[in-house]
Amino acid sequence: MDIHSFVNFFLLPGIVQGSIYALGAIGITLVFAIMRYGHFAHGDLATFGAFIALAFTATLGLSPYAALPLAVVATGVFAIVIDRVFYAHLRALPKIITTIASFGVALMLRSFVQVVWGVNTASYTRGITRPENWFGIRIKSHEIVTLLVAIALVVALHLFLTRNKWGKAMRAMSDNPELALFSGVDNAKVISLTWIIAGGLCAASGFFLGLNTELKSVMGWNILLPTFAAAILGGVGRIEGAIVGGLLVGIAEELSVLVIPGEYKVMSAFGILLLVLLFRPTGLFRGKVL
Repeated sequence: MDIHSFVNFFLLPGIVQGSIYALGAIGITLVFAIMRYGHFAHGDLATFGAFIALAFTATLGLSPYAALPLAVVATGVFAIVIDRVFYAHLRALPKIITTIASFGVALMLRSFVQVVWGVNTASYTRGITRPENWFGIRIKSHEIVTLLVAIALVVALHLFLTRNKWGKAMRAMSDNPELALFSGVDNAKVISLTWIIAGGLCAASGFFLGLNTELKSVMGWNILLPTFAAAILGGVGRIEGAIVGGLLVGIAEELSVLVIPGEYKVMSAFGILLLVLLFRPTGLFRGKVL
């Protein structure tokens, strides 16, 4: 196998898929860093965001890329609603209760998508997208957009967390919620802001997953394990870890088809998760969160 074949069939698809996982893993790590529990409805929230974008393209006649910002905002607001209705009254209880409750929210979200949009597959665009050839590397336009938008979102989030006062408030709350509260940080607003960002990243993750494959009501559930594996591999609570973890899991999945059938490549994410939990449970990046 020459270098061009390796890049075209394994490395590039792995990076694209890994960037999608990274967007979801960042949302998971934000929720854990601020609220200290694993959110298992994350994948189905991504599905909801993807189908909201589809609704905007169908009803408003927008292009998929124009519908993405609207879906990001709508899903972010919807994530706040979910928090207020299902999670807010559980904050004083052990975090495992909220984690279990998120499973129930996942089932409700999936059922809602199936009732409204059905169980058949859908797509944002029709027809075949021909790849462009750059020095022997074949890449499609939507793959380029996926990578560029993922990079832009990560850079924007980094600048927000390090330069904006509310971003610094999020970092303070992730470090010590009680001390942040005594320092004048409005923890309730920080939680709402966290859900807006996490929900928006969910929408972007689901949108690009649907754009690069196809829209299914169970697609968010199918990427939940790889997304959590990416977050844990990088170190739960670490933004840079979620990015590295997402890319490593995505590339590992694509390379795994060299030894196992393609339909079982999600097993590689399970294998990575198992190895990390056994030998390095703190992940690749450990230390202060965010």
